[in-house]
Amino acid sequence: MAAVRLISTTTVHAANDRASSGRIELNTWDIRNLQIGYIQKGLLFPKPKLPLHFKSSGNMLIHHLKTSLSHTLHCFPLLAGRLATTQHEDDTISFFVDCNNAGVLFIHAAADGVTISDIIKPVYVPSIVHSFFSLNGLDNYKGITHPLLGVQITDLADGIFIGCSINHVVADGASFWHFLNSWSEISKGSIYLSKPPVFQRWFPDGMDIPIRIPESCVNVEQTNEDFILPPVRERIFHFSKENITKLKAKSNAEMGTDKISSLQALLSHIWRSAIHNRSFDPDQETNYRFVVGVRQRFQEIPDNYFGNAILGTFVTMKAKELVEQGIGNSAWRMNRIIAAMTGERIKKVFESWPASPSFVTLSNGDALITSSSPRFNMYGNDFGWGKPIAIRSGSSNKFDGVLTLYCGAEEGSIDIEACFFPETLEAMANDQEFMHIVTV
Repeated sequence: MAAVRLISTTTVHAANDRASSGRIELNTWDIRNLQIGYIQKGLLFPKPKLPLHFKSSGNMLIHHLKTSLSHTLHCFPLLAGRLATTQHEDDTISFFVDCNNAGVLFIHAAADGVTISDIIKPVYVPSIVHSFFSLNGLDNYKGITHPLLGVQITDLADGIFIGCSINHVVADGASFWHFLNSWSEISKGSIYLSKPPVFQRWFPDGMDIPIRIPESCVNVEQTNEDFILPPVRERIFHFSKENITKLKAKSNAEMGTDKISSLQALLSHIWRSAIHNRSFDPDQETNYRFVVGVRQRFQEIPDNYFGNAILGTFVTMKAKELVEQGIGNSAWRMNRIIAAMTGERIKKVFESWPASPSFVTLSNGDALITSSSPRFNMYGNDFGWGKPIAIRSGSSNKFDGVLTLYCGAEEGSIDIEACFFPETLEAMANDQEFMHIVTV
């Protein structure tokens, strides 16, 4: 498959001066992400048939996307800024976003001869997809000197791919899609956003602002330099609404409850298969790590809060226990862990973090890790020429055991991008119990 060819690289600034002043102090949920990579998600579209309002000089589509992006940045000024630090006299450091309108990276590229079918038809996600994103290989801390947002438009033979990379210190998955939804609204002609963002960070009452942490804890020069991307592959498994409903019913019946959600049942199903097909020692403990959203747990955090509002947690089971028992048991444990994440507990973790800070890091080993959510509005992103036909992700934060969740194109369906060693993916494909629920 042909390599991606660079056509142009430019910097796009916010449309007016609102983005050239001010600062946003970052909180615990933001700072914890300094040592991992950018969020990278993208949308695959058929080649646009441009309506009349796209007409302009030069390349019509690229000009239009740059202009609409500039207007969107007016509403999202922190994305046009840079990370910044303040060194304090007591050998502590604090972090903020300098809304200086330094601009975002905008790349126009082409994958000559590559078709939509080349992207979506193969069993495994083609490696060329990783070349559809900018800012590859950057840890979030590099947002001090690099853009917090990178956009790459890649022309295909019969389509177009819009890839976005956003620094994870300034946005979580919900905020990532909030921005993309807003850009597509403005691109399509909206003057006002349906969901204006709120950037002011949440802090518990009485907490010192800015958050200061010992400078010695921030080993930014060696964040993930020792991490070597293993020879993993990615495969998209599609689960229909009907099959997910069956898994949910089975899980709840096994445990004599009605509290297990569809997603908990589905994640339990894939966890069991992954561990079974990785040939774990029966007595070895395995972890399933996932994040819990906190927006709905605090009345003072609005739904349009733009930043990080998530907290990681995990479930631990022995491989034998996980594989031999039904999906209901592991799904129920997930349910109980999530139920225990009360607002009071989250607040205590938040307040205690600066005294003994720990950072999210990349990890290979016995864990499965879930990122993203099927609840995000992905297929509703119409930039003016129709909705996307597929969602894909970049190479950032990828290792053996990462599961990326997408909503499916059909209502109620879910796509899971599974990143494993090839032998695990092959074994899962031959696992009849697992594949029975997968829609091919």
